[in-house]
Amino acid sequence: MTAGKHGGHAGIAFALIVTSTVLGIAGTDLVLPAVPGLPEVLGGSYAQAQFVLAAFVTGAAVGLLVFGTLGARFDQRRLLVASLVAYGLISAAAGFSTSLDMLIGLRFLQGAAGSAAAVFAPGMIRALFGDERAVGKLGLLGSIESLTPALAPVAGVWLLSLGGWTISFDVIATLSLLLAAAVALLSRHLPALMTGKGAGGYAHLLRDAVFLRYAVSHAFTLGALLVIVFAAPTVFVAALGAGLKDFIIMQMTGIATFIVAANWTGRLTGRFGAERMIWFGTALSALGGVAMLAYALTGGANTLVVTALFVPFNFGLGFRGPPGFHRAVVASQGDDARGAALVVVAILGTTAAGTAVVAPFITLGLLPLAIVAAALVLAALLLLAVIPPLKGN
Repeated sequence: MTAGKHGGHAGIAFALIVTSTVLGIAGTDLVLPAVPGLPEVLGGSYAQAQFVLAAFVTGAAVGLLVFGTLGARFDQRRLLVASLVAYGLISAAAGFSTSLDMLIGLRFLQGAAGSAAAVFAPGMIRALFGDERAVGKLGLLGSIESLTPALAPVAGVWLLSLGGWTISFDVIATLSLLLAAAVALLSRHLPALMTGKGAGGYAHLLRDAVFLRYAVSHAFTLGALLVIVFAAPTVFVAALGAGLKDFIIMQMTGIATFIVAANWTGRLTGRFGAERMIWFGTALSALGGVAMLAYALTGGANTLVVTALFVPFNFGLGFRGPPGFHRAVVASQGDDARGAALVVVAILGTTAAGTAVVAPFITLGLLPLAIVAAALVLAALLLLAVIPPLKGN
């Protein structure tokens, strides 16, 4: 794919794409600090409160499939505006929840409504910058997006102290509606894409082992990291006797290492090739998973040690993430919207499943979380070994 003729408008388009995807991520991370306190406010248990997170990512998975199909047939710019409007309205409604069950249901809808940007971003970036520059731009996108898990929980803690758990939903609602207006006004700067209209739907991608090699290994690597992030606040507070500040330290340390790796990955991929970077990053994540499991098996409970063991996950994702996602989209053979949708569905499905598996054991300590994370990263490494890659480096 060659770069589109967007000239100086590419910067505006990239900013809109980044902001839209970041706001979708904030739907989890801004709310995350409030989760341990939700049972006290809305009733229910710690385990049930974890489904406030799992419902969001499960809903997003459904929304991704819908937007992947719609994006192959209709103007993705208009779909993005509609997604942001719906995301804002449902976020506002979530703030009026009177029980955990009600909040969980609205979180499912919220995740579904706000998922368009994640589907459309990779294809739009390819259209704007071409394949040669796309890996670097995806790395930059990932670096910017990664600040959300680092900074949004900090903002979430401040908002929680300022106005309780509902204010985070009010902030998301307001920002979503403002961004929808901005995208509508500046949509001419975004590429007009309708991809893969006659490519055979999702079935042809699900039968393609090479596409699945990249999509599922990427999902397992990122999913392992996200399962740790989702469970860590409750594990730290309820099981390890730590506080939310310890979780924030872990997050900021992990994100800083991810940004370093992601900002180098474009140049390193040009030098060593995409496959070597994917292998190297996945191996680093697997090393972190095995080390964390070993520490948990010894009964370890020091959050600073957990933070140190979290670093390889982030380095690994930073090195393999941009080339891995790009190769998955390339492997979709022109069906960018559906290909990107399936990659992110796999990520969110993995995260939701892992979070659900850990939830009943959330107060037992580090071991249940470490078992799930290690299993995922080792499975990612196995997929790379048994399925052949795309031709080329």
